[in-house]
Amino acid sequence: MTERKTIRILGTRGVPAAHGGFETFAEYLALHLVEQGWRVVVYCQVDGSGPVYEDQWEGVERVNFPIALDGPKGTIAFDWQATRHASRFNDLCLTLGYNTAVFCALLRFKGVPNVINMDGIEWARAKWGGVAKTWFWMNDWMGCWLGNHLVADHPGIARHLQTRVKASKITMIPYGATEVTTALPQEPVLALGLEPGRYLTVIARAEPENSLLEVVAGFSARPRGVQLAVLGKYDDGNAYHRAVKAAAGPEVAFLGAIYDKTVVQALRAHSLAYVHGHQVGGTNPSLVEALGAGNAVVAHDNQFNRWVAGDGAAFFGNAAQFDDTLAALLAAPDRVDAMRAASRVQFQQRFTWQQVLNEYQVLLEKWLPQR
Repeated sequence: MTERKTIRILGTRGVPAAHGGFETFAEYLALHLVEQGWRVVVYCQVDGSGPVYEDQWEGVERVNFPIALDGPKGTIAFDWQATRHASRFNDLCLTLGYNTAVFCALLRFKGVPNVINMDGIEWARAKWGGVAKTWFWMNDWMGCWLGNHLVADHPGIARHLQTRVKASKITMIPYGATEVTTALPQEPVLALGLEPGRYLTVIARAEPENSLLEVVAGFSARPRGVQLAVLGKYDDGNAYHRAVKAAAGPEVAFLGAIYDKTVVQALRAHSLAYVHGHQVGGTNPSLVEALGAGNAVVAHDNQFNRWVAGDGAAFFGNAAQFDDTLAALLAAPDRVDAMRAASRVQFQQRFTWQQVLNEYQVLLEKWLPQR
């Protein structure tokens, strides 16, 4: 009898997804591999205290670690415990993210094969202080050295990794998303005080490298006749958050943090365009999801967004450029329609889950240990 192919997935809060892009990817990959007959073990962080316990979800084995610590300390404690547990088995590991890559030394020492998705260039983000930047920079290097193989989710990330390791150690596989092809209800949009087709959507953490201030200020430079719907948590105790809100004109609607997927999907589906201000990182999940929803995309002009959004998108560099770009788009409905069509083409060519998951499966099969 042939032994089942086994993989252990580390580095996320676990499945089902409830926290972010890596969790969503882990969920899709785990379910895909289970369908292909694999044994999939996912390490999960749960709030509270108590002993480790195991259960199953949709055919996926879960190893649950109750963690009483909050924030980064809790994440570090969880990653260490999960890595220690995985090191007891000679199963292929997939580590999502390098933020605690130093722990992968244990897997390397014990000869456990480990593929690491190296995520974005986290230490380059403006929001981190010196200690955090040093930690991320160190773990970026450690992940490159300690992983048996590396995955880059963007050609720009692959080029960055090639400054540390040989190109043969890197495989580029982007992030995926689900295409929205059916008409979604308008009720969630109307309930938020928005008119379908008469607003632009921004979904991002309110941080300087996500260009929220430039977007809001540029949008508010003149009357638009449409609204800007801004999703995300804004704290009046945060100076940058206050600056963004102070720059907003009457047509800007701050909707708060919305985690209901059906509401977010409806917002995307009925928006005039999606604005993506991220300046740092690889293939951003939110941008890919906008392409899958057929959104016209207006993105910050950098190598990461250019490759993901493609030539059919519009780009800006600062508030004044965003103002001018938006004015030109609102005056040319035909161009907006062409941008929507280009987004769907771009999505189909690069970012469907079927493509992404199949590429991961091919790569992971190469690194399965010989029994």
